[in-house]
Amino acid sequence: MFHFKLTAFFGLLLFSITTQVMSATDPASLFSRSSEFTQVQISPAGQYISAIQLFEGKRLLIILDSTTKKLLHVVNFPGKAQVGDYSWANNERLIVQKQYLKGWSIEPLYYGELYAVNADGSNDEYIFGYKDSSSIRGTAYLLDPLLNEKRYALIEVIPWSSGSGKRSYSSVVYRVDIYNGSLRKRAKSPIPYPVYLTDNNGQLRFVSGSKDHINSSLFYRQEGEWINTDKFKFNLQNMKPIAFSQNKDEVYVYGQKNGQTHGIYLLNIKTGQKQKISQDSTVDPNNVWINSNNKKLYAVEYEKGYPEYEFIDKNDTYAKHLKLLLTSLVGHQIHLISQTRDADKLLILAFNNRNPGDYYLFDTKKTKLSLLFSRNKWLDPNKMADVKPISFTARDGKTIHGYLTLPYGIDAKNLPLVVNPHGGPHGLRDYWRFVPQNQLLASQGMAVLQVNFRGSGGYGQAFEELGYQKWGTDIQYDIIDGTKDLITQGIVDKNRICIVGGSFGGYSALQSSIIEPDLFQCAIGMHGIYDLAMMFDEGSISDKYAGQAYLKAALGNDMNQLKAMSPTHHVSKLKAKLLLIHGEEDTRAPIEQFEALEAALKKQHYPYESLLLDDEGHGFYKDEHQAQAYRKMLSFLKTNLKL
Repeated sequence: MFHFKLTAFFGLLLFSITTQVMSATDPASLFSRSSEFTQVQISPAGQYISAIQLFEGKRLLIILDSTTKKLLHVVNFPGKAQVGDYSWANNERLIVQKQYLKGWSIEPLYYGELYAVNADGSNDEYIFGYKDSSSIRGTAYLLDPLLNEKRYALIEVIPWSSGSGKRSYSSVVYRVDIYNGSLRKRAKSPIPYPVYLTDNNGQLRFVSGSKDHINSSLFYRQEGEWINTDKFKFNLQNMKPIAFSQNKDEVYVYGQKNGQTHGIYLLNIKTGQKQKISQDSTVDPNNVWINSNNKKLYAVEYEKGYPEYEFIDKNDTYAKHLKLLLTSLVGHQIHLISQTRDADKLLILAFNNRNPGDYYLFDTKKTKLSLLFSRNKWLDPNKMADVKPISFTARDGKTIHGYLTLPYGIDAKNLPLVVNPHGGPHGLRDYWRFVPQNQLLASQGMAVLQVNFRGSGGYGQAFEELGYQKWGTDIQYDIIDGTKDLITQGIVDKNRICIVGGSFGGYSALQSSIIEPDLFQCAIGMHGIYDLAMMFDEGSISDKYAGQAYLKAALGNDMNQLKAMSPTHHVSKLKAKLLLIHGEEDTRAPIEQFEALEAALKKQHYPYESLLLDDEGHGFYKDEHQAQAYRKMLSFLKTNLKL
């Protein structure tokens, strides 16, 4: 009989380095505080547990004895450097990215340096970057830790092109000695933006990529050469290799055809046969689950509303573990994030719409689950707001999906509403998740609407393309129609509605308020874009050839149309109270976007409030800056929603 035990590791963090205890108890501070622990991993032999912890604004890597929970070592780079991503390379050694916190950029910068160190802090060495002996100039990322080889790992290096300072988007793969940094070239990608798949022996087997971000190609490796699979006419777009099958000539890929949703396909590179393995008619796969020991596919995760799992190989050991955990931690989404080589111990993250996440250690032999720690222990999931999947019919008959966050303990009737359009708009979508900003607003009695409007990612290529060149029209109509649907149901008060968004969501906050000036009592644009034509000349998207191609496809090049969809040219139609929040170091939506809207508002003598942060970029990196923005936002919303 199965006995499921739940225990807690008390006293886990009784070591000298501790996270600062927040003295402030205001909601803005609580919901802006970064997770205490992230990137939790267990070593391949199970001797150590590691995690990223924030301390005085810097990311540290802590390493604990998995049995005693005693602190063994802390990777803490001196000065303005901090830990980036990391991974175990063998039973005792880790590979760590080194990032820098620079005065001109609030977000950390990564120059490609890789540092290796033993779990006890011994034998530390820079194995790639300008501090090592290599003459290779580029940015390195760990590709495969090669756990079957104690001394080596595979890294992917994006070279810096000589003279220009710009980076190529092709890459070179090297085998690196993780103890002394010596390199041996293994292959060069045959196509830009490569996604590699290595087998269990560390051999490069497949790579996909794209020259234009629109069309993709898949290559397989044969006798040291890359062979293009185009000759098979698989007729799949956005292909990415994800896993192997029992047949060495077969590969599972993520891809789509004819504008449909993405699916999982099994391709045979000898016969050219293609078999569809999994596909949902409404949404793309949200996650694919791969057995880390044999690199075979065992499950696909979808999210039409709530998360759902389709088990491809029900007999796979990991599939059985995942099923067991789903039935044991009811109401939670489960991610297997790290495991030992023999899978006797698994690290999992359990989370849902009310819980940012709890880390557990699962002993598969004893069927024992032990709580390690919570990501945000200062927030009580039992008091958080519920997030409900919704759908409605847009004005043209299209079914649109989204989510509604409802305040805890309050009847869903005549509520004040904040509409929160997501960024992008293309490629991104909202999910059934814990969203700190939405939970903050709900804690103050506001409902929050998220709309996966046409143009959003995750619903198939055809749905995404419905938003092309419709940024200021059809996309906004979906947002507006979703808002009106809640009014019709009596869930929200039609006289207490505001719209708040960041990036493209900031654009939507202004544009929707221009289209429906009597619907929204206030609008908040955060690091938004307000002049579409300016995107072709200002900001990081326009810097790249692929970025220009994207803008032409997504926006078109009709200047009259761009002007018609730009809030800077239509502020005279506004009635909503207005708050603008922007970072002066924003490269995605540069400060010129804010200044263009500000000039238009001043010309019309239209009142507005603003908050500018001189050392922030596209979003907020520092917790205190996020809290500052939240306080300003809450005060503004409460005034205009009469709370």
